[in-house]
Amino acid sequence: MLSTPTSDQRPANSSTLHSSPMEAGRQRQGRLWSNLKEVCDLLHITAAVSINSEELLFQHVQFKTGQRVHTIGQAFDTLYIVNSGFLKTVLIDEFGNEQVLSFPMKGDMLGVDGIHTRHYASEAVALSDCDLILLPFKKLTALGRVHLELENVMYGVMSRELVREQAMIGMLGALSAEARVARFLVSLADRFAAMGYSSKLFNLRMTRHEIGSYLGLTLETVSRTLSAFNEIGLITVDQRTIGIKDADALKTLRRLPPSRSRAKQNSAAAAAKAKAELGQGGDGQVLVTTTA
Repeated sequence: MLSTPTSDQRPANSSTLHSSPMEAGRQRQGRLWSNLKEVCDLLHITAAVSINSEELLFQHVQFKTGQRVHTIGQAFDTLYIVNSGFLKTVLIDEFGNEQVLSFPMKGDMLGVDGIHTRHYASEAVALSDCDLILLPFKKLTALGRVHLELENVMYGVMSRELVREQAMIGMLGALSAEARVARFLVSLADRFAAMGYSSKLFNLRMTRHEIGSYLGLTLETVSRTLSAFNEIGLITVDQRTIGIKDADALKTLRRLPPSRSRAKQNSAAAAAKAKAELGQGGDGQVLVTTTA
């Protein structure tokens, strides 16, 4: 019914099931499956009403951290939907250097770049243990010819991925290094919120080097910018754990002031806060005030 998993793919079993009925799918011959409605719900699209969802099942496969879902040049036959976990897609040049293209997570589709040449143009790697749903492309196109509404919504999903990539290209060309990092954090927070997780406190599954590759920045620039955001109170940083303190400021940030200016601002703010806590009156320039 469905394509055979590649050597890096591990079929899900009962010992690795998620607790949520939606994520768990159903057991059949020792493997996990999801019906069409569950797949459409995951993609946030309307299921084709003319298809009996229970008769059309899609297999789950699991990947361990570091495993490759597909490689550059591998024959294309399958689209993948992220059911859980985090991944990265990359281009690799002749010297082995990686250029990160995206960080797919729950509800995202992988493998679209293989449709044109029938070979995957990028490599997808698991950044955490992942559960993916297989959409064999031949089966999908056959269904689309019979059920046009399904074909239309799938085109919509692919277009959504393209729009996201175009937005990233526009951001790289128009924003400063600090603004790129700020928008990246806001985007992650929004995506975590859409998945039902906290948008205020989350772990980065990717390294700072991978973030830099994605944003067109060096590792040092990413690290320095995160430290600066932490210093002025926009975020908190504890290794890979990020706390968002001022999302609105991150959304509108263009550039950070020079480090000396930030030091003066922090010093003035600390002095003003100390005065306020001691109950001393200010001269109208105090940055932090208290009420009686």
